[in-house]
Amino acid sequence: MTDYILAIDQGTTSSRAIIFDRAGSIVSTGQLEHEQIFPQAGWVEHDPKEIWDNTREVIGQALSKANLTRHDIRAIGITNQRETAVVWDKTTGVPVYNAIVWQDTRTQPIVDRLAADGGVERFKTRVGLPLATYFSGTKIVWILENVEGARAKADAGDLLFGTTDSWVLWNLTGGVDGGVHATDVTNASRTLLMDLETLQWDDEILAIFDVPKSMLPSIRSSSEVYGTAHTSSLLREVPIAGILGDQQAATFGQAAFDQGEAKNTYGTGNFLIFNTGTEIVHSKNGLLTTVGYKLGDDAPHYALEGSIAVTGALVQWMRDNLGMISSASEIEALAKTVDDNGGAYFVPAFSGLFAPYWRSDARGALVGLTRFVNRGHIARAALEATAFQTREVIDAVNADSGVPLTEIKVDGGMIANNLLMQFQADILGVPVVRPVVAETTALGAAYAAGLAVGFWAGLDELRTNWQEDSRWTPQMDSTERNRQLRNWKKAVTKTFGWVDEDVL
Repeated sequence: MTDYILAIDQGTTSSRAIIFDRAGSIVSTGQLEHEQIFPQAGWVEHDPKEIWDNTREVIGQALSKANLTRHDIRAIGITNQRETAVVWDKTTGVPVYNAIVWQDTRTQPIVDRLAADGGVERFKTRVGLPLATYFSGTKIVWILENVEGARAKADAGDLLFGTTDSWVLWNLTGGVDGGVHATDVTNASRTLLMDLETLQWDDEILAIFDVPKSMLPSIRSSSEVYGTAHTSSLLREVPIAGILGDQQAATFGQAAFDQGEAKNTYGTGNFLIFNTGTEIVHSKNGLLTTVGYKLGDDAPHYALEGSIAVTGALVQWMRDNLGMISSASEIEALAKTVDDNGGAYFVPAFSGLFAPYWRSDARGALVGLTRFVNRGHIARAALEATAFQTREVIDAVNADSGVPLTEIKVDGGMIANNLLMQFQADILGVPVVRPVVAETTALGAAYAAGLAVGFWAGLDELRTNWQEDSRWTPQMDSTERNRQLRNWKKAVTKTFGWVDEDVL
């Protein structure tokens, strides 16, 4: 009997395959990191071929560790880094350029050009997003305008675009040998090109961007059978039946299915998603409107999202660029060598500031330095930056929704850091709750796939799977909380306006 679901989690720093049982528990995992490519300041790329090669290998790892074969897998779910853009030749399967990662800021001139007529919120009522380098639509434009021969191939109908879910799906279902070119509504809602109401590509916006519609994947629901794995795959003939962008997948894995429920993911960046039900809510406080999920023919659920560009990536930067730690897990011990931040505040605006500011002219700043500040203080300031940025996003959610969150469910790699979780509760003033299964992103993709093939009966069954592991309650008094927030906001203002014509 096929008693398991396999989820492919194609993330910013690694690709993983995780096998789940009916209880939503992890059976086995395969994982491989891929190279982070930085051709110049502000540019971030991945090699799509490396991502696909790693995806195949981690599937083999997960099956081998659990001593399972394709016959044991009922369905496959895919989750992915959402705004990272891949453009490839459909006749050869070869990418015409590296994947341009969601953190990349090279498309700012394209954003400025598009915003010249109507401002950065020119399309926001239709697509839920401001014009920004973050989203994949402008990345397609850059490739068509800057890669030799790309425009001609695109106009001839020979190029395909996809976020990494589409790239994995196309290859997994056969690639040049009949590969399925599709995406789901959650990923499509991050392109700047999809109408939130119709859930279709917007022809007028495509014309303005000058992106041929023939490049784009078909938009499908988050939970349906898109195709089956190709005969060359270890998973041959297993249906691929769920796709969710990583943050929506994490929300689904947290069983936040209903209006008013929310989660916060602590990964390379931080992403808070607040479920607004079947209603499209347009933010007045710097948040994004996005599709939360759509199950088959059911009505879509929408969400407000607060996207923070750099959280876990700051810890990675301290490890790789500064050598202050040799592994990410060491930062907690280093931060614990001091009692507080020593007056230092670290604003990691490496790619500008996302929600709620949307300042592409900002760059990172470490402020409040005195001779008293040491490595421990800087490590603590780096962790606290994650909590402060989250507080600002939650303030925006509370203002937009009119119903303040009374607790926040958390997931992602950084939630293993108990010091950070306690400080997060302190600076929010509400409890922070960690689930037993922290891998909620992959779990959400597994849930979507399992629902489509009847592996799980419905959302109520999934709700019963969710279990609390740990809870942190606020211990900081309001006076100290307000002092810290005041200093943080002052630090943020120091990052504004750094980028001009003469500064990279």
